[in-house]
Amino acid sequence: MSTWRRLGVRGWLTFRRVTLEHRWSYGLTMPRRSLQTGTPLPNNLIKDLKARWTATKEKISLGLPGSSWSPIEVTPGLPPERADIVIVGGGVMGWSIAYWLTQKTKRGDLGVVVVEKDTTYSKASTVLSAGGIRQQFSLPENICLSLESADFLRNINDHLWVLNEDPVDLQFNQSGYLFLANEKVAHIMEENYKTQRSVGAKVALLSATQLKDKFPWINTEDVVLASYGLENEGWFDPWTLLNAFRRKAISMGVMQCAGEVTSFNHMSNVVTTVEGDQLETKTIKSVNVRMPNSLENQQVECAFVINAAGAFSAKLAELVGMGSGPKNTIAAIPLPVEPRKRFVYVVHCPDGPGLDTPFLIDHSGVYFRREGLGGNYIAGMSPEEEPDITNLDVDHQFFEDKIWPNLVQRVPAFEKLKVTSAWAGYYDYNTFDQNGIVGHHPLFKNMYFATGFSGHGLQQAPAVGRAVAELIRDGTFKTLDLNGLGFNRILNQEPMLERNIV
Repeated sequence: MSTWRRLGVRGWLTFRRVTLEHRWSYGLTMPRRSLQTGTPLPNNLIKDLKARWTATKEKISLGLPGSSWSPIEVTPGLPPERADIVIVGGGVMGWSIAYWLTQKTKRGDLGVVVVEKDTTYSKASTVLSAGGIRQQFSLPENICLSLESADFLRNINDHLWVLNEDPVDLQFNQSGYLFLANEKVAHIMEENYKTQRSVGAKVALLSATQLKDKFPWINTEDVVLASYGLENEGWFDPWTLLNAFRRKAISMGVMQCAGEVTSFNHMSNVVTTVEGDQLETKTIKSVNVRMPNSLENQQVECAFVINAAGAFSAKLAELVGMGSGPKNTIAAIPLPVEPRKRFVYVVHCPDGPGLDTPFLIDHSGVYFRREGLGGNYIAGMSPEEEPDITNLDVDHQFFEDKIWPNLVQRVPAFEKLKVTSAWAGYYDYNTFDQNGIVGHHPLFKNMYFATGFSGHGLQQAPAVGRAVAELIRDGTFKTLDLNGLGFNRILNQEPMLERNIV
């Protein structure tokens, strides 16, 4: 009996369908023909139809109840329409504030967004710094900030470790800072030493003889006094600290957004002072964020804005009208922060100082520290004439003319050094008194500042982040009293001058 008789009509059709499907899967079928014209359908059209049908089925399944799929295309990294707090600036300061704001809340209870326009961090002050931390300042506020931050760094995995992630390794080298003073400034070093010891910094003063005994490679010819940090001072990897704060904050629900704040929407109110003057106060209602490489903008309603934009924080303040008020009024006073370019040079010297090398600050202004092993060091100096800030080009002649002669004078072995690389970065330079501005402006009720640290923002970021979080959450500083670093000193023209600037 023939095969089709044994199978019957239904069995034969089933056999035929299975056979064709098997052949289709291996591309063995004869060309199918159009129902209307009888002409063969091209293979690429068949594949396209199959792909479209597969995609359609996936969308249908995703669109069922309980699915998060939406037919509206969403731009990646777009911030939400509403947030409790918008932090402008995704450097180490911004992410530190984000961490401390959410550190004592349940995930999702507080909506925090960090907006950063350069997510490559190619020009970020954080990662282009020398990475140092010291307590040898002249102001108690700066000393205490760095003491608190050093404690945080020593115990960083108690704070920033994330479940199922590798522990944070800051490569914290606690070799100390070593300041050298000549006869002209030795008395200032002694005064600073008393202040530092009074608030708990472990610092020792060394005579020229003691200095030579401890570090024989130093030329002490014109050194009268030296100040040496015994603990909590040295250097670490800035990039690792930034990423540790960022990773932890995101794990706690903070949202990161790649974009640039272009404007604010605010509400104005006129108040009358005791003296009878009328002042216009502003409350920010929302922030407008422009997405990268796009004209698309997202408006984010918020309760607070934190200006942690570093070297460019003054431009951000201008967007809400700071500095543009009537002459001789508070509103006419701008945020006194501007970018200042600083060069860092990497040098190699096979006969240079060894593993006990501290972060040395010469009275000439030149500094250097060891960079890893193998005779590598980084060096720099603040220039007398400010370089062009329109780019981050390095002035190599500056090293030849100003830095190298002072390095050789202090460490004769550096006569044989060779520059291997260099980079430039920005200070968020406070032109008023070279110290951080922490807190809010009396006329801009819900904009808070954490900027203007003039080169020591990286080392103080852990403590400043907590202080700003306390100010917003509790209405006052609790751990450290930083009222002296508030905006009122600028309005009252009462600078807090730091005498130990590097």
